[in-house]
Amino acid sequence: MTTQVEAHSGYKYKSDSNRLGLWLFIISDAFVFGGLLVSRFYLFAGERPELNQWLGVIVTFVLLTSSFFMYRADTDISYGNVKGFTRNILVTLILGILFLIGVVGLEWPTAPFSAGENAMSSIFFTMTGMHALHVLSGVIFLYIVYRNGKKGLYSKERHFPVEAAAIYWHFVDVVWVFFYPALYLMGNPV
Repeated sequence: MTTQVEAHSGYKYKSDSNRLGLWLFIISDAFVFGGLLVSRFYLFAGERPELNQWLGVIVTFVLLTSSFFMYRADTDISYGNVKGFTRNILVTLILGILFLIGVVGLEWPTAPFSAGENAMSSIFFTMTGMHALHVLSGVIFLYIVYRNGKKGLYSKERHFPVEAAAIYWHFVDVVWVFFYPALYLMGNPV
């Protein structure tokens, strides 16, 4: 009995259990985003809002670049490079904030409609709002991981929170890879 209790209190067991929970969360969240994507095509199949195309490209580039730096942060800590980890996760944080500023601070005020004006505006603000909420929660998560990394809480052997933050951040990026063309590229401008 003691061996079983010790096995369940070990770092590997806890991180494996947390990893399973993280993936179950991401799968369930993918259904939410999938439902939003289906709603977009159902509500305005052959049309798209006339959005700022350059801003869409820029925020997409910023978010995809942030994913590269998150990958580097995760790789650095897995090799024990704490300095590289903190530098790269800080860049990821900054790029995540820039993405939020681009979508919420620049795109929303200049959108050709207001929230709730029609079906197109409702789905646009719902899709980008849900995504922005996930990016914001990711930025908060990254800040906590960054702060804990500065305190020396992660090592080559123990860094599951960094891995979890990376998985979540990449998931949010993949969602935008589907949302961007659905909102900015597919269909005739209205």
